[in-house]
Amino acid sequence: MRGKRSKQYRKLMEQFSMTFGFREPYQILVDAEMIKDANRCTMDLAARLQSTVHGKVKPLITQCEIRKLYADKDQPGGNAAIELAKTFERRRCGHHPDEYPKPLETIECMRSVVDPKSTGENKHRYVVASQSLDVRRMLRAIRGVPLIYIKRSVMILEPMADESVQIREREEKRKFRAELKNTLGKRKREEKEERNGDDGEGDDDGSESDNEKATQASTSEKKPKKNRGIKGANPLSMKKKKPQQLPKKEAGKKPEAVSDAPAKRKRRKKTKSENGAEPSAQEPAPSNAGEEN
Repeated sequence: MRGKRSKQYRKLMEQFSMTFGFREPYQILVDAEMIKDANRCTMDLAARLQSTVHGKVKPLITQCEIRKLYADKDQPGGNAAIELAKTFERRRCGHHPDEYPKPLETIECMRSVVDPKSTGENKHRYVVASQSLDVRRMLRAIRGVPLIYIKRSVMILEPMADESVQIREREEKRKFRAELKNTLGKRKREEKEERNGDDGEGDDDGSESDNEKATQASTSEKKPKKNRGIKGANPLSMKKKKPQQLPKKEAGKKPEAVSDAPAKRKRRKKTKSENGAEPSAQEPAPSNAGEEN
């Protein structure tokens, strides 16, 4: 079996297991034509069935189908087919030779075993391996029936029928909604526990929550307004006095720096003497005018 097809079959059987509850070992109903074709192809039927469904199998054959093999034992390969059928477990279909001298058709026998009460449900979770196209078409209308057949010495597992696909999608939506509901409920409980933890531990009877509701209702009621008298102007909205602005000339001047150093000596303006000569500032004034050299 190729890897891609094997992966598809494994995934398909997992879907049957999750949706319809199939478990190992898988009960596989085999008809007479399937045993004949497997014997003709020299195929190990039990091993190939096990590799197809990717799990342990329990092959079954009904009383009507093994009676058909005994009826055809004179044909080539008849005895080998009977020996192979003897290794499978016998499934009692209730069609005894006394009441039914001739074996029932495969389609009627399979319907009575898979869906005995005609409810459209595979109650006992059978996997059906049949070479009859009519049998497979009939079993597609029953929900949750995996179908297997042989084509050119290759064993094929049919895709899930439309009835089974609808059931699987509905089941997945239900599980998703239930999981989402549980997640939301858990989150709400956690938030409620956090609020209760912040407010303090409460009693089991919920008296604390009742008190909280009462206090919230009382605070929500409107309180009467008090008469506080005539309101004056808002002091924050009153304008502040602007500082006096200096004239532009004075504003441009820099303020004189006040220092402790003595004031500088002012220089007086020089004046001319009577004879027109200017006394030099460097010559000191004579101390004794009457003395002669």
